[in-house]
Amino acid sequence: MAGPGRKRNLARVSGENAVIQVAWMYYHSGQNQQDIAEALGISRATVVNYLAEARETGLIRITLAAPAFTTHRLALALCDRFGLTGAFVVPDEGAAQEEAFLRVVRGAAMWLPDLLAPGDRLGVAWGRTVYELAEMIEARPVEGLAVLQLVGSMATPYGFTAEACSTRLAQRLGARCVNLHAPAIVSRAALAAELREEPILKAQLDQLRTVNKLLFSVGTATIDSHIVLSGLATPDDLRWYVDRGAVGVICGRFIDAGGQQLPGPMEDRMIGIPLPHLVGLDHGILITPGPDKVAATRAAISGGYVTHLVTGTTVAEALLAGDS
Repeated sequence: MAGPGRKRNLARVSGENAVIQVAWMYYHSGQNQQDIAEALGISRATVVNYLAEARETGLIRITLAAPAFTTHRLALALCDRFGLTGAFVVPDEGAAQEEAFLRVVRGAAMWLPDLLAPGDRLGVAWGRTVYELAEMIEARPVEGLAVLQLVGSMATPYGFTAEACSTRLAQRLGARCVNLHAPAIVSRAALAAELREEPILKAQLDQLRTVNKLLFSVGTATIDSHIVLSGLATPDDLRWYVDRGAVGVICGRFIDAGGQQLPGPMEDRMIGIPLPHLVGLDHGILITPGPDKVAATRAAISGGYVTHLVTGTTVAEALLAGDS
């Protein structure tokens, strides 16, 4: 039975304060669970429960340092093979498709703040990958940062608007946000030309040309791809571009296996940054969460859009093996 001193200790550590104190002693002071139990007059099982509660409620966040992923054998091999500045490879062996997707996005959310600097102008593409990253990223303001929406608005099949990607990310990074107040594509080229000359929209488009870093996930050129599901391209549009060699999509534009944009009937009707402005930036940060995007990823790298790649081991091995 615990003595009076142990009972007083137990009384002092109750509720949330107990969880915080146990977490501090374990993670910051380096005390083991038995020592903590004896010091506080509680059982070791209670210590274990408090530590689990600290993790589940977000009081403690356990992460691996970026070098664990950027110096991974596959990460170094990707940099060497494709001339990348950096790669972040997350283990995804045996993971279900959704879990593998979330692992890669979490990795990107962990790494992105390290790739940003004060005064950067980060161009952001749309899609579920970028949206989930914005939800996961830890709030960490970057001085003078601007986040810019690179393509106009459109419907999405995921329950959020296109501009939500840039807006949410800007909020998390304490950045100024520049959204495009126009559709991504309109019915006529003449209408698109007129909209581009509207003073407010023209000023926004002019700002897009100042981006120095790009955050994106390349799309696929398949019938179930985001570009079709969002209504940006029709199935007939998709067939037209695929027949001419399209393997991927960047910011709503189709690219071939060499990463070159394919001119076509959609271009003059689109409102967003022209692809040539996204080649050769300080950073082109590509997130590839699944093996369905291997061919598109290789094309984006070949086209000069990518300096940094975040992906899983499955995609990394496929890229290095030359599989598509």
